[in-house]
Order: sequence, then structure tokens, then C-alpha cells
Amino acid sequence: MYDYIKGIVTRVTPEYITLDQGGVGWQIMTPNPYAFHQTEEIQQVFTYLHVREDSNTLLGFKTLEQRELFKKLITVSGIGPKGALAILASGIPSQVIGAIEREDETFLVQFPGVGKKTARQMILDLKGKLGDLFTEIEMPDTEVTLLSMAENGAMEEAILALEALGYSQRELTKVKRDLQKEDLDTEGYMKLALRLLLKQT
Repeated sequence: MYDYIKGIVTRVTPEYITLDQGGVGWQIMTPNPYAFHQTEEIQQVFTYLHVREDSNTLLGFKTLEQRELFKKLITVSGIGPKGALAILASGIPSQVIGAIEREDETFLVQFPGVGKKTARQMILDLKGKLGDLFTEIEMPDTEVTLLSMAENGAMEEAILALEALGYSQRELTKVKRDLQKEDLDTEGYMKLALRLLLKQT
């Protein structure tokens, strides 16, 4: 229904962004809200409208490739929009695709809500169906911006966003010590935490 929306990001929370377009504030759920920044610049968000009997949810992605992978993931039994967002939040869909092609269940079960049964279903449903679409995947810039010492809430914002994606307090506690050694912005903490979480078995 909506392919994309262009507007100004006026709010960034752990779960969603608000995109002002022509005086209308669109609440958009995204894999990593902190990949977007509050600026006066016009930003383009690729969208997907998820319709259920009790709610309509607008989901947004920085790239068309992210959205197409999301659409593939939610066709798998056992993966809903929240689970697909958690997988995409890692910022490395090429690794997810590679794991599916290699039938690497150990990698796939590291995502929140993905057990062995769901990982096996992902492989059965998607193996051999993703390569042509995702030969080149552009993801948000991996560079991070250093914060001044006064801006010290970035790590806590990242932790809240990871909790919203379904990671447990136990999992986050394991990586928090490594995060505390760094001085990053919220997106940087998100990316680092996700790299660390995906190394855990």
C-alpha cells in the first residue's frame, strides 16, 4: 500500500521513530530506530503495513533490501514482524542469508524467539530463494559518532531498544561490560551489542 514515505524524523524511541510528512506524524516501527537521526533533513523510509484484526502497524526500513528480506522472513511459520525486526536489527542480513544457505542452525538460533524448530523452518522455506534478490545489500553506515562526556544515556537507550526486540536481561548483562568500555552513540552501541550477542552460543 505504501512503498515509502519521505519526511523529517521528529522522534526516536527504543521501539519506533516518528516521521513528520506534511504535518502528519507517522509512527513507524523499525529494526534499529537509532539508525535514524533527528534532523531537519528529509529522510526516506521504505515501509510495510502489517494488518491484523486488532491493529495496523507501519514498519519502516532504511533500504529496500531490508524491507524485502523482512517480507521473506515473515512468511516463515513461527516468525512474526517483531521476530523479523530483531533479525534485521543486526544490520548484517548477508550473514543471515549465508546461514540459511549453509543450513547453519547454530547461528540462526541466536536471534530472540528463534529456536531450533523455527531455524529449521527458515532453512526449509528460504534456502535457495534469497541469493538473487540480495547479491548486494547496502546497510546503514558502520561508522559511529563519538559522544561528548555529557551525553551518557546512549548505552541505556541501546539496551532499551534491544529489550524491545526481545533480548533478555540475562543476555544483555553478558555484553554490558564490553559496552561500558566504549564511547559511542546509541546506534554504535546497538551494532556492537548485536555483534557480541551473535557471538554467544
